[in-house]
Amino acid sequence: MQRWWVVDDKAALDAMDISPSTSIRSRNMGDAVEGRQWTFKLVMNHDMLPNEMVAITGECQSLGSWAPAHCVIMNNEEGTNNWHAAVSIPRDREIAYRYFVGWVDPTTENVHVRRWETHLEPRVIPVLEDKSECCDIFGDVNGVEKIDLGFLTTETIVQFKFFNAPFSSKQRIKNRLIYVKITPMNLKIQFDQPVNMVASFEDSLSNDTKENGVETPPCAFAEVARLTHDESVIKTQPQFGTPCGPNDILIFHITVSDPESIAYLVDLYTYSSKAAEDEPPYHLGYHYILPNVLKRSEGKLELPITCATKHRPLGMMQIGYLLIKPSKSLHLNMKQSYLRYWNKKWTGLDVGHRGSGTSFKTKDNVIRENTIASLKNAAAHGADMVEFDVQLSKDLVPVIYHDFHVYVSLKSKKTLDSNDLLELPMRELTLEQLKNLKLYHLVEGRSREPRMFEGGDCDEHQPFPQLSEALDGIDPHIGFNIEIKSSQQLADGTMEAEQAFDRNLYVDCILDVVLRKGGNRRIVFSCFDPDTCAMLRFKQNLYPVMFLTLGSTERYPKYIDPRCNTIDSAVLYAKAIELLGIVAHTEDLLRDPTRINLAKNEGLIIFCWGDDNNSKETIKLLKNMGLHAIIYDKMDVNTPKEVKESVFLVQARESQNEFLKLQCLEMGRRRPDDIVYRDTSQKILELDNERERIGMSTATSFASLSENSE
Repeated sequence: MQRWWVVDDKAALDAMDISPSTSIRSRNMGDAVEGRQWTFKLVMNHDMLPNEMVAITGECQSLGSWAPAHCVIMNNEEGTNNWHAAVSIPRDREIAYRYFVGWVDPTTENVHVRRWETHLEPRVIPVLEDKSECCDIFGDVNGVEKIDLGFLTTETIVQFKFFNAPFSSKQRIKNRLIYVKITPMNLKIQFDQPVNMVASFEDSLSNDTKENGVETPPCAFAEVARLTHDESVIKTQPQFGTPCGPNDILIFHITVSDPESIAYLVDLYTYSSKAAEDEPPYHLGYHYILPNVLKRSEGKLELPITCATKHRPLGMMQIGYLLIKPSKSLHLNMKQSYLRYWNKKWTGLDVGHRGSGTSFKTKDNVIRENTIASLKNAAAHGADMVEFDVQLSKDLVPVIYHDFHVYVSLKSKKTLDSNDLLELPMRELTLEQLKNLKLYHLVEGRSREPRMFEGGDCDEHQPFPQLSEALDGIDPHIGFNIEIKSSQQLADGTMEAEQAFDRNLYVDCILDVVLRKGGNRRIVFSCFDPDTCAMLRFKQNLYPVMFLTLGSTERYPKYIDPRCNTIDSAVLYAKAIELLGIVAHTEDLLRDPTRINLAKNEGLIIFCWGDDNNSKETIKLLKNMGLHAIIYDKMDVNTPKEVKESVFLVQARESQNEFLKLQCLEMGRRRPDDIVYRDTSQKILELDNERERIGMSTATSFASLSENSE
């Protein structure tokens, strides 16, 4: 996987196929490296949990070649926050490296990443450095701290969601503020030989951590995020739980290595209205969630509350859950991450909505939406990025299409009547059927008026192009905003469409294509479903994710999930799980422009979408308001650009020109003023090929030229 977002990047990431079963001992020893002994010293100025450790990974074999599974685990100086490790590294080249906080599964010896340094450029040990050690502070490089939550390797994240005090109970506690705590419990019992069953169960818990009298497994971390402006981060749970009031949204974020052997104890507490400040709460009730009830990747549970003192039913509670599982096809490394990277120069970007715009709301768009031709047309008229919708066909192929349903023609006729068309879920058709059957858009099917578009039978104008075709066929200097279509429940209880695929499988199929084909293209994922956003965030560590939100509007039906319906909630959720930002509905922003600064003040990037954007005056206004990108239709009509080029192509040309000037000065070929390229992106690619042919290294030159801000 190559680096992206800036053309002045180093070489592509090495493809690595790393077995997660590699032992820590062999992982740390590695092959003998002829070079110098280097001592890494680190001050950890952040709190750590008892089972966590600090490790190093880097771009030489002795540092694991950026693979978490092959990292070097550091040693702690007992009683201090200091960590150290001595490693033999090559002396003939620069060595880049990063630190991360992780944990090791004692059963499998798999390494998991809890938090890691995510500066755009990693730390570097210079060539032939006279020193033999470095002294660093975790997350701090030249006074700038960048630490992000980790990503999945082999572990699973289990999220439990509590929305708006979902408790129904007896009248005497109905109006009390309830505090919730969830504790993972180990169910695994080893029977190597016949033993007393009760004694064996007690022994199986003996190696676990004990918290408040409850036995918890060593390979589990239970954290929580409360979506308020003061607490919207994933953090360790308080001793007596987190308050869950009528307006609260709680996300319990639990990381486990073996989800099938973990149960979850839900404890409910409340405080007396006359309680002193240091007085503990009352333990109201509890419930055990066993792993066998978490059958799908997502679901809702309605559970009884058992009274803590009398062990009788006290009431009910409703909990949503989400299982985020690692993708077996993705081999992630730690060389680079753009999950929360945005260049400060990228403001007011022009993003083509479904390529050249929606083609079924009006009749003046002659190019069918979400086709290769539509994407290319937007690019030709100056789009910096193109936005399009992706979902799966029945045979699990990611295709570009907006609606969940299509109409299938039952007869071969030029005119349609009410008996000619059948509405079907798109998910019920294979890629071959989507390509070969006579299909109609929902608007065509309901009106019985088929639309005629440019291109006829030309392949680029056909609906349902594969995602891989777009990644291969569109100019690589055009950014992609890939919206993942995901059916959600509406406020009235109905579903947008039935979800046929397991959500983990659904997301994995799309990620597999993007990470194989993405190259150095600027790619952003987005989705209206917050759970899909969480999956996209934790299943991979390269591409940014943005949360699409409806906001306050009467134009579209509201979702039942409270995270979806206001910019405030979207901002808090994006902050909690460390997304790049949000994609807000322009109607909301025009009504209350202060929402823009609400997002920016939390360090988030903000795009906007909506029919209001389809006006030159509105686009200009939104750019002046400081939006990072505006998604709109008909790039050929509405763009304010004088030069119809992507900002990324312009940036690439400038970087290549400067690079070649430096190289020619170094090699004495010609005067730098003789080298000017102003034509097409093809020339940029030719320059890339020429640079590789003569063996030029870009690492130092590009680093000195980069004006990008982290």
